[in-house]
Amino acid sequence: MQDIEMFVDAPGRDEKVAQVRKLINDLGIEYLYLQFVSVTGRICGKGIPADHWESVAKKGFQLVYGATVNLFVNRHGAYMGYGPEAAELVGIPEPETFCQLPWDKRVARIWCTLFRNREERKEAGAFLTSDCRGNLRRIHEQFKSEHGGLHMRHGTEPEMMWLKKDANGAPAGGFSKPYCYHIDQFESLRPVYMKVIEYSRAMGLDMIQGDHEDAPGQLELNFTFDDPMRTADRLTTYRQICAQVAREFDLIACFMSKPFMGVSASGCHHNISFWRGGEETIKKLGQYQMKAMPDVFTYLDGGENTFMPDGDDLQMPGAVGKQVVAGIVTHLNALTAIGCSTVNSYRRLWDTGFWAPVFADWGFQNRTTGLRISAPGRFEYRAVDSMVNPYLMAGAIIKAADDGIKRNLDPGPPEERNIYVAMEEGKQVRKLPMTLGHALAELSKDEVIKSAMPGEMYRLYNEYKTDEWERFNHTVTNWDVETYLDCLP
Repeated sequence: MQDIEMFVDAPGRDEKVAQVRKLINDLGIEYLYLQFVSVTGRICGKGIPADHWESVAKKGFQLVYGATVNLFVNRHGAYMGYGPEAAELVGIPEPETFCQLPWDKRVARIWCTLFRNREERKEAGAFLTSDCRGNLRRIHEQFKSEHGGLHMRHGTEPEMMWLKKDANGAPAGGFSKPYCYHIDQFESLRPVYMKVIEYSRAMGLDMIQGDHEDAPGQLELNFTFDDPMRTADRLTTYRQICAQVAREFDLIACFMSKPFMGVSASGCHHNISFWRGGEETIKKLGQYQMKAMPDVFTYLDGGENTFMPDGDDLQMPGAVGKQVVAGIVTHLNALTAIGCSTVNSYRRLWDTGFWAPVFADWGFQNRTTGLRISAPGRFEYRAVDSMVNPYLMAGAIIKAADDGIKRNLDPGPPEERNIYVAMEEGKQVRKLPMTLGHALAELSKDEVIKSAMPGEMYRLYNEYKTDEWERFNHTVTNWDVETYLDCLP
């Protein structure tokens, strides 16, 4: 059977399709967004009237392959990834992800898995390898199978900035002042963040804490950690929510990592742990569960956290934790091409003095290293910013962890000094790539991290990001003009 046939005919799926129909009828849903995520993390897809739910659940929808690469052209005018002669993908909705949009209750969204067309001469109906969500699911399932049920759980810290608009709709600075943790600045954005929290809870995000960060208009609102797929889906949903709230308040929800120099950038630290066992529990977030399928509110809970200390040192992670840390430190150069995925990302690394991680090392509560043990039982991967594609990032972290475990890698002793002091005292430390071009070159040499981009995915990511780097290099900026216009004679 084709992959697409097995997916559509999976046991229990018909019952879920029927449950969605009941929700559509009970909630008065008129329209459905069928969503997937492109190579850069952009939400793409199609909309259909809810009357056609059963048909699209069985047959799916078709869209050009190039949609997975944003249907953008390169600097030479050619479509990236796939030409106009390419076939069309098939998106099959996942009924368990059905959720009403809280800002327009006539509309619901459903995530989709992508497949090659059923009629293609080669690999007909196979999983589409340019589907980053589908890839993450399969990568994690393979990891769990090879490691006796060991699995990753992670949470993210999604920093972003709320910007004002000028009369022309262009950015006009941050809404609030750059005072970190100041409640009054947090309060100034209360109408905005309360609306974000309302919508987030309605869409299954268990919001746990928030604060004003140290850049203009910069907030961080956190939600509970979970398995990689649901965490990535929730981060993507959070971005979608922020974009909607920005429309309602006539602001700009800015996920660009570094719109201002001289203040902190927006990071997206990943807090990672690996577990055995546990059970799925439904979070009670008000009355919202009636407006979505149960999986939207489901989180993994309990089990054995293999990162917990297993000796007298309450800071040192257990054996699996050390192997995973070693795997990630080993592959940090290539991982940087995914975690710091834009030209602008490297402004964050160059603007020194703002705790951006630029060294391939690890330590306890040490914000000058690429990884830090942030609390017993988890560590924080810091070389990742607000523009990250969370599906690619999670898959790459799993592959690095897999390599660390299989080869029993040793991370060496943790660095407890400020890394700059350690270097002054003679420590040799590897620096991360400091440009997108350098990071892409490092990724091209790392077969472990490239394996997180199977099939066509690495080709597409490398083509897209190489074009971005080349576009930057062949662009004259204001800096060029200001620096060189009258430097001679």
